Amino acid sequence: MDISFEQAARARLITAEDEEVPVPATLRYTSGDPLAVFVDFPAEVTLGGEEVTWTFARSLLDQGLSAPAGRGDVHIWPCGPGRTAVEFHSPHGLALLQFDTQALFRFLQRTHEVVAPGQEDVEAVVERGLSTLFGGV
Repeated sequence: MDISFEQAARARLITAEDEEVPVPATLRYTSGDPLAVFVDFPAEVTLGGEEVTWTFARSLLDQGLSAPAGRGDVHIWPCGPGRTAVEFHSPHGLALLQFDTQALFRFLQRTHEVVAPGQEDVEAVVERGLSTLFGGV
Protein backbone atom coordinates (compact mmCIF):
# COMPACT_ATOMS: atom_id res chain seq x y z
CA MET A 1 0.00 0.00 0.00
CA ASP A 2 1.37 3.39 -1.01
CA ILE A 3 1.54 6.09 1.64
CA SER A 4 1.42 9.68 0.43
CA PHE A 5 1.30 13.04 2.13
CA GLU A 6 1.44 16.73 1.36
CA GLN A 7 2.73 19.71 3.30
CA ALA A 8 1.96 23.32 2.48
CA ALA A 9 5.04 25.51 2.28
CA ARG A 10 5.56 29.21 1.85
CA ALA A 11 8.27 30.16 -0.57
CA ARG A 12 9.71 33.52 -1.47
CA LEU A 13 10.51 34.07 -5.13
CA ILE A 14 13.65 36.19 -5.41
CA THR A 15 13.29 38.51 -8.40
CA ALA A 16 16.04 39.93 -10.61
CA GLU A 17 15.60 43.17 -8.65
CA ASP A 18 16.33 41.27 -5.40
CA GLU A 19 12.72 41.60 -4.21
CA GLU A 20 10.92 38.78 -2.40
CA VAL A 21 7.51 37.75 -3.67
CA PRO A 22 5.49 35.26 -1.56
CA VAL A 23 4.62 32.10 -3.48
CA PRO A 24 2.48 29.22 -2.18
CA ALA A 25 3.88 25.73 -2.76
CA THR A 26 2.97 22.20 -1.78
CA LEU A 27 5.60 19.62 -0.88
CA ARG A 28 4.55 16.04 -1.70
CA TYR A 29 5.91 12.57 -1.10
CA THR A 30 4.68 9.09 -1.93
CA SER A 31 6.11 5.74 -0.94
CA GLY A 32 5.30 4.57 -4.47
CA ASP A 33 8.16 6.77 -5.71
CA PRO A 34 10.38 6.72 -2.62
CA LEU A 35 13.46 8.31 -4.18
CA ALA A 36 11.63 11.48 -5.24
CA VAL A 37 10.03 14.54 -3.72
CA PHE A 38 7.60 16.82 -5.51
CA VAL A 39 7.04 20.57 -5.27
CA ASP A 40 3.75 21.84 -6.72
CA PHE A 41 3.09 25.46 -7.64
CA PRO A 42 -0.46 26.67 -8.38
CA ALA A 43 -1.37 28.04 -11.80
CA GLU A 44 -1.69 31.63 -10.60
CA VAL A 45 2.04 31.87 -9.85
CA THR A 46 3.44 30.21 -12.98
CA LEU A 47 4.45 31.77 -16.28
CA GLY A 48 2.19 29.50 -18.33
CA GLY A 49 -0.86 29.85 -16.10
CA GLU A 50 -0.95 26.11 -15.41
CA GLU A 51 -0.02 24.18 -12.27
CA VAL A 52 3.65 23.17 -12.32
CA THR A 53 5.27 20.26 -10.49
CA TRP A 54 9.00 19.88 -10.01
CA THR A 55 10.33 16.43 -9.16
CA PHE A 56 13.80 15.80 -7.81
CA ALA A 57 15.72 13.36 -5.66
CA ARG A 58 14.89 13.18 -1.98
CA SER A 59 18.64 12.81 -1.34
CA LEU A 60 19.21 16.16 -3.07
CA LEU A 61 16.89 17.85 -0.58
CA ASP A 62 18.67 16.11 2.27
CA GLN A 63 22.11 17.20 1.04
CA GLY A 64 21.00 20.75 0.21
CA LEU A 65 19.76 21.46 3.72
CA SER A 66 23.34 21.43 5.02
CA ALA A 67 25.57 22.24 2.03
CA PRO A 68 25.28 23.31 -1.63
CA ALA A 69 23.96 20.42 -3.70
CA GLY A 70 22.63 19.76 -7.15
CA ARG A 71 23.48 19.65 -10.79
CA GLY A 72 21.34 20.22 -13.79
CA ASP A 73 17.83 21.54 -13.25
CA VAL A 74 17.66 21.79 -9.44
CA HIS A 75 20.18 23.27 -7.00
CA ILE A 76 19.67 23.58 -3.23
CA TRP A 77 21.77 25.29 -0.57
CA PRO A 78 21.54 26.87 2.89
CA CYS A 79 20.91 30.59 2.57
CA GLY A 80 21.32 32.57 5.76
CA PRO A 81 19.74 31.84 9.10
CA GLY A 82 16.65 29.73 8.74
CA ARG A 83 16.35 29.76 4.95
CA THR A 84 17.17 27.31 2.19
CA ALA A 85 17.49 28.37 -1.45
CA VAL A 86 16.06 26.20 -4.20
CA GLU A 87 16.93 27.12 -7.76
CA PHE A 88 14.92 25.63 -10.63
CA HIS A 89 16.27 25.76 -14.20
CA SER A 90 14.01 25.22 -17.21
CA PRO A 91 14.10 26.08 -20.92
CA HIS A 92 11.96 29.12 -20.00
CA GLY A 93 14.44 30.51 -17.49
CA LEU A 94 15.44 30.25 -13.88
CA ALA A 95 13.48 30.63 -10.65
CA LEU A 96 15.19 31.20 -7.32
CA LEU A 97 13.05 30.53 -4.27
CA GLN A 98 13.77 30.55 -0.57
CA PHE A 99 11.98 28.23 1.83
CA ASP A 100 11.93 28.07 5.61
CA THR A 101 14.62 25.50 6.45
CA GLN A 102 12.64 24.03 9.35
CA ALA A 103 9.62 23.41 7.09
CA LEU A 104 11.81 21.54 4.59
CA PHE A 105 13.50 19.63 7.39
CA ARG A 106 10.13 18.58 8.90
CA PHE A 107 8.95 17.44 5.47
CA LEU A 108 12.13 15.43 4.92
CA GLN A 109 11.81 13.82 8.37
CA ARG A 110 8.25 12.77 7.53
CA THR A 111 9.49 11.13 4.32
CA HIS A 112 12.08 9.21 6.36
CA GLU A 113 9.32 7.97 8.66
CA VAL A 114 7.45 6.57 5.65
CA VAL A 115 10.50 5.07 3.90
CA ALA A 116 13.83 5.18 5.72
CA PRO A 117 16.87 6.22 3.65
CA GLY A 118 18.49 3.12 2.18
CA GLN A 119 15.25 1.11 2.48
CA GLU A 120 13.78 2.23 -0.85
CA ASP A 121 12.70 -0.57 -3.19
CA VAL A 122 14.89 0.60 -6.06
CA GLU A 123 14.08 -2.43 -8.22
CA ALA A 124 10.36 -1.60 -8.16
CA VAL A 125 11.08 2.06 -8.98
CA VAL A 126 13.23 1.09 -11.97
CA GLU A 127 10.64 -1.43 -13.17
CA ARG A 128 7.84 1.20 -13.04
CA GLY A 129 10.05 3.74 -14.79
CA LEU A 130 10.94 1.36 -17.60
CA SER A 131 7.31 0.33 -17.95
CA THR A 132 6.28 3.97 -18.24
CA LEU A 133 9.11 4.73 -20.67
CA PHE A 134 8.31 1.83 -22.96
CA GLY A 135 4.54 2.02 -22.56
CA GLY A 136 4.10 -1.56 -21.37
CA VAL A 137 5.78 -2.98 -24.50
